[in-house]
Amino acid sequence: MRVDVLALDGVFDLGLSAILDAFQTANALIEMTGLAVPQFKVKIVGMRKTVRTAHGLKVPIQLVGRQTPEYVIVPAIACKTLNTLKAALASRDVRDAAKALRKWASDGAKLSAASAGTFVLAESGLLNQQRAITTWWLAQVFRERYPQGLLDESEMVVKSGNVVTAGAALGHMDLALWRIRGISPELASLTAKYLIVDSRPSQTAYALTDPLIHSDPVVQHFERWARARLARRFSLDSAAKAVGASKRTLTRRLHSVLGKSPMSYFQSLRVERAVHLLKTSKASVEEIAAKVGYMNGGTLRLLLRRRLDLGVKEIRTTSWTYLVAV
Repeated sequence: MRVDVLALDGVFDLGLSAILDAFQTANALIEMTGLAVPQFKVKIVGMRKTVRTAHGLKVPIQLVGRQTPEYVIVPAIACKTLNTLKAALASRDVRDAAKALRKWASDGAKLSAASAGTFVLAESGLLNQQRAITTWWLAQVFRERYPQGLLDESEMVVKSGNVVTAGAALGHMDLALWRIRGISPELASLTAKYLIVDSRPSQTAYALTDPLIHSDPVVQHFERWARARLARRFSLDSAAKAVGASKRTLTRRLHSVLGKSPMSYFQSLRVERAVHLLKTSKASVEEIAAKVGYMNGGTLRLLLRRRLDLGVKEIRTTSWTYLVAV
């Protein structure tokens, strides 16, 4: 999975580092454990050739290109007062970023932001009529500045449509682990443990939530069972028996942790594996379709089109075959 981290001038050092460290740790764990999960391809992008953090450190970035990223994370800009926030939001950097975010959203990219980075998303208009969370000490400012946004302070991470937002400071870690969990709950749990990230209260300090460590044994067992059987026909009865739970319990646990049914998650794993093989092997689409349980390449192509919401075409380079958006 490709993840673009959009760093703007004055980016919050801790937030940027938390995101990068989470994905780096996840990739290292994939290698260490042999988990059948594609590695995350993370790069830092920006609107200018030179970006410095709030502490003055130069960030090695790539300029935003024409290609639409699959997933974008906007770390916070380091603003702790209303005056510094207003000045940052009036900058050319933020205006250009808002324009890029609108374009990416129209092209199907999944967008996310944490802490004061949620204001950058809101400036683009993409949080209008969407549930969102922001840093707690600027919540009232958010409501006043973006009256069409639906601020929800009950959770640490809030998903609404194709946009995900997270709370203050260490909410960056919540956000990165949320994305990792969407690919593999087991990997997210391992990553959180290696980084010693524990569950914590929501920003209201009342309702406890745990968006980080979904170490649900039923879900993790199902994931391992599914990844080992992608070429076989899916059976909910067999899945439930393998994980030692009823069909109803398995379905409820999967929906609670991933928001998907067992069959839907199984199909997601099939497509994920197919994309990985298309990018890393010389096998034909027909061969790969058979390896992930589809009768023919046409079925696989159709699923990939639905996933991208774009047309696709097959291209071959000297080392691999893969699909790209047209």
